[in-house]
Amino acid sequence: MKKVFPLVSERHKPARLVDQIKGEVKKYLKRERNKLLPEDHDYWGFNCRSGQAPDSAEICHEKEIGKSLDHALAEGWESVYLEILVEAKSRQSK
Repeated sequence: MKKVFPLVSERHKPARLVDQIKGEVKKYLKRERNKLLPEDHDYWGFNCRSGQAPDSAEICHEKEIGKSLDHALAEGWESVYLEILVEAKSRQSK
């Protein structure tokens, strides 16, 4: 998913928009995790980036997406860019 979410709306307050974005991201992650894995892989990994624009987006962990959205709200951004790419991964043996 590569998407620019607006944080300014005539109908909703920015805090409500952030909650809607978090819900959409949560549903997307759940939907991707439920897909069938290839036989030689153990889990789905997510490569995430967030920022004000696609060229200035920074790498973040999937659990830090909510914090980055809260940061965007606190800074007063007009929109936020989220990129979540799914990749099948294998666990490393110890």
